[in-house]
Amino acid sequence: MEQNESGNKKTAKPKKIIIGILIACVAVLAILYAAGAFYFSSHFLPGSKINGVNCSGKTLESVENHLADEISSYALTIKERGDNTETISADRIGLSYVDDGKVEKLLKGQNSWGWITAFTKKHEYTMSATTTVDEEKLTSAIDGLTCLAEENMQQPVDAHLEIGDNGYEIVPETEGTALDKGKVTEVITKAVKAGETEVDLEASDCYLKPSVYQDDKNLIAQRDQSNAFLKVKITIDFSDRQEVVDQSLIKDWVTTDENGNAVLDEAKVKAYVVELAKKYDTFGYPRQFKTSTGETITVSGGDYGWLMARNDTTTKLIEAIKSGKSQTIEPEYTYKGYVRDTNDIGNTYVEVSLSAQHMWFYKNGQLLVDTDVVTGNHNLGHDTKTGIYAIMYKERNATLVGEDYSSPVKYWMPFYANVGIHDASWRTTFGGSEYLNNGSHGCVNTPEANAEKIFNNIEKGVPVVVY
Repeated sequence: MEQNESGNKKTAKPKKIIIGILIACVAVLAILYAAGAFYFSSHFLPGSKINGVNCSGKTLESVENHLADEISSYALTIKERGDNTETISADRIGLSYVDDGKVEKLLKGQNSWGWITAFTKKHEYTMSATTTVDEEKLTSAIDGLTCLAEENMQQPVDAHLEIGDNGYEIVPETEGTALDKGKVTEVITKAVKAGETEVDLEASDCYLKPSVYQDDKNLIAQRDQSNAFLKVKITIDFSDRQEVVDQSLIKDWVTTDENGNAVLDEAKVKAYVVELAKKYDTFGYPRQFKTSTGETITVSGGDYGWLMARNDTTTKLIEAIKSGKSQTIEPEYTYKGYVRDTNDIGNTYVEVSLSAQHMWFYKNGQLLVDTDVVTGNHNLGHDTKTGIYAIMYKERNATLVGEDYSSPVKYWMPFYANVGIHDASWRTTFGGSEYLNNGSHGCVNTPEANAEKIFNNIEKGVPVVVY
């Protein structure tokens, strides 16, 4: 019995030692754990990162100093079109760190008692450090960017049509390098205040854009319609002369309307027609005329000739081009002569010489009538007006009525107002100086047989040349 008690006492002693040691170890660990918790109440846990910067074991002051250093070395890279870059540094814009308690809040918000498990975990925090910037310096830095210099900003150019060897072709748009300064300022200011280190002006939509691109449907339609115009060839017929309207002219007339459709510029087409009129109109113009006696004279006055209707001809020409069919057209006229040739008097005409008191009538180049006449009374101021006229109409058995006369005639062929060619049965003498004191009221008095012959071979529009 005594031996058992002695053995039990021996066994209990080592156990107490072991328990004591364990308790001591636990106490040490508890002290160490508490010491770690205390330490990490003022230091960041292992694996902590702020904005990518390792803050493990660092104090609040250390981290804030590091952030301040980081802000002072801040630089914003500006990516521009054409692989160009520029940089704005912190010192240029007066950028500095402002302690607003965000870091302290992160520190206080961590579980310091979980410092042991923190060695196996990562604590990454993203925060925008509060900064202050000198707005005037920032504005100055932006204004000083090379990309915003006026001489470096090439304006965008719209895709457009140009005439080439094969007609109208689309010239692609030019992007240019011109920037929207307001947008650039907004993008850079926002990036600086957010702490971003790079902005892409292209991606941020800061560049001015062309309004028309080469794949624009309206532009393609304009090209096709314009080329359809250019394929047309219009011949304007002036009898022995022609004018050709083709690509060389039409290319300068093509424009667009308010809907973007290819059309012909009416003002330009009319300007061309006006030039044609100046070249080909003969109405009332002086002419060189070869008389029956072989003399070449200038005859002015009268209302004979060709006068283009400019507006109507312009419309006709535009419609002909728009039709898409090559064709020959004639101008529209306000007044027409008898012949459209360069010599618009032609070879069918009446010729009256006041000084010779003589008249000739040619038809198709043949002399049908060669006769003395009596023209307007010179001494009474009734002289027959010189110039080139046209037969207005012809009438049989007319009565000519004036203030002091009423004269029946068999053959009446007026060519100007109430002045015309007619027979004069009351006369027995023609030619010579009869007209000086015994002339007509302005008409060309003609022997009846010759008046009849003219009447039977003449028609409306035949020229009458009086000189």
